[in-house]
Amino acid sequence: MFVIMTMSLIIFIISLVVMTLASIISKKTFIDREKSSPFECGFDPKSSARIPFSLQFFLIAVIFLIFDVEITLLLPLIVTMKISNLINFSAVMSIFLFILLIGLYHEWKQGALNWAY
Repeated sequence: MFVIMTMSLIIFIISLVVMTLASIISKKTFIDREKSSPFECGFDPKSSARIPFSLQFFLIAVIFLIFDVEITLLLPLIVTMKISNLINFSAVMSIFLFILLIGLYHEWKQGALNWAY
């Protein structure tokens, strides 16, 4: 029991010393103007680097991810077609594709697929 306690104490002290040294060594003491500015081929930036991005790009990316995940859900259904009942497989596949088409129609009617200039 005493050996375990001493080993635990030694390990704790060593890890504490290593973490303290890493924290002290990794500190940067000076702030460089060039390193804190955005990179634009060595020139001073003409405008703010923190401009807001287009919401249309974000919406298209989210729609892509949603339909991409749904496609990955469709692929295993093709493999299970051989071992499942054809009527059950057709029903499940039809319902899933119908839900996908309803989602696509909803996005279309909301105007999410129209690219705004």
